[in-house]
Amino acid sequence: MKALLGMTSAIILTLSLAFGAAAATPETRDDGVTVIHLDEYNGYFAAEETIAGLKAGEYEFVVTNRSDKLVGFQIQNLANRNTLDKFPLEPGQTRSSRVTITEAGVRYRCPINPTPWYELDGIKAR
Repeated sequence: MKALLGMTSAIILTLSLAFGAAAATPETRDDGVTVIHLDEYNGYFAAEETIAGLKAGEYEFVVTNRSDKLVGFQIQNLANRNTLDKFPLEPGQTRSSRVTITEAGVRYRCPINPTPWYELDGIKAR
């Protein structure tokens, strides 16, 4: 039984590392806007691209509702808490939000199906 549990743990760890390492680098288009894709589920977000080490600049968050109910997206300036954008999403719907991220950083969440704030605070100067 211990051997089976150990093998299962090893497989889960290997899959976690493989999927974590597979996160893409955000693409910056010719117009200078960096695109980040977020999938919203019941109570959490998953990013297709890595969101660590972002630089100040223009970003487009492409948010897709992967749940079976109405959800929302709200993004704020991390320092002053000003809302940069906020909208609802029907099941299966995708919407984009273009925002300027400063070195102050941003945070986002779902205001309809409350999720914890996701804070992006390690923003570097360009």
